[in-house]
Amino acid sequence: MPRVQFYHDAPDRIALACELAARAYAGGRQVALRTADGALARRLDQALWSFEQLAFVPHVMADSPLAAETPVVIGRGDAPAAWPHGDILFNLADDLPPDLERFRVVVEIVGQSEAEKAPARQRYRHYKQLGLPIQPFDAVRREAM
Repeated sequence: MPRVQFYHDAPDRIALACELAARAYAGGRQVALRTADGALARRLDQALWSFEQLAFVPHVMADSPLAAETPVVIGRGDAPAAWPHGDILFNLADDLPPDLERFRVVVEIVGQSEAEKAPARQRYRHYKQLGLPIQPFDAVRREAM
């Protein structure tokens, strides 16, 4: 079963996801980024191309023929696809990832609005009920709480 990390109070969830995914990729990890829908997936795709001028994070959508060969994959919660690898899952959707047990680490990025916090609390309780180890982080300071 995976370890779970919660990044709380992120001022910009997309920017934090890009930063953490780039760091994971630089460390040789494979990353799955799960969004709620196609619009958020496209925003994340564009952000990965432009968030750092000198950084390149190779990424594709989960339904791409190149997904199995690409270290960073973007998928949608409203159109689930099989993830090509099971290292780190970043969840940017409001629901619980249906296939979370196949990942080593699940990272939840929670924004500052109550609309983002309420579903995150439900996911937290569910992870706790499953007995998964949970580590909270302050998203602004990037440190464990």
